[in-house]
Amino acid sequence: MKSLDINEIKQYLPHRYPLLLVDRVLDWEAGKSITAIKNVTINEEFFNGHFPHKPVMPGVLMIEALAQTAALLSFMSAGIKPDDSSVVYFLGIDGARFKRPVGPGDQLKMQAEVVRHARGIWKYKAVASVDGQVAVEAELMCTMRSVADAGQTVG
Repeated sequence: MKSLDINEIKQYLPHRYPLLLVDRVLDWEAGKSITAIKNVTINEEFFNGHFPHKPVMPGVLMIEALAQTAALLSFMSAGIKPDDSSVVYFLGIDGARFKRPVGPGDQLKMQAEVVRHARGIWKYKAVASVDGQVAVEAELMCTMRSVADAGQTVG
């Protein structure tokens, strides 16, 4: 089993608080799959407005957490770490379905499995669950590009 703590995760993801949404990688296999967690706490800034009377993690942030999980696997599978000359683009979301609300105290378990990798584009089947119940599922696509190519059309 290969795991990563938050300090190791920060070596692979350029995101920082409050947008770093992966707390720990439980296991990963290069080019195949990854399992990670996000501990959801009442201290998350988005709970102040979403919603004060019934705190719910925004669906877009659950998708972002899955995308960050997938990006981690892309970087680790390629054997590279991002730097000031590279950027990761989130290219697409297909078939996103929200099945269960996520709130304070929940642990979001995120799994991403490589469906395809060709021409620098990674496609993942991704699922996030809480206590074994699916919260969100989607197919995600991402790519890595140099900053010099960042303004060019992707795909």
